[in-house]
Amino acid sequence: TVASFDCCRFVIKGSLAGAAVYVAYDQGLLGSGTQGAEALRKAQEALPPVIQEWTSYIGWELPPTPKFDFSLSDSWNKGVQTVMSALSVAPTRACEYTEEGWKYVKDLVK
Repeated sequence: TVASFDCCRFVIKGSLAGAAVYVAYDQGLLGSGTQGAEALRKAQEALPPVIQEWTSYIGWELPPTPKFDFSLSDSWNKGVQTVMSALSVAPTRACEYTEEGWKYVKDLVK
């Protein structure tokens, strides 16, 4: 019936989601920034040979993968610093904008 089919789909999707979370945790992607960067480095080293072997087995030819010089931890740290900087000046900016708003309203009322 339809209910049992929906139940099976739910179980399959839940199992796949659980497996994905387990693999991410097992590989260190849910740990600290250094663990995540290490897992990303491992993936960058392991995936191209596997993909090349798979495509040669099937008979496809893919263009070479581009090389990126990208540090995940540096980007994360820069993002955190930008957000914290914005939050630290937020009260001052809010006061300035409030004063400008009141001045604008007073000028309109005159």
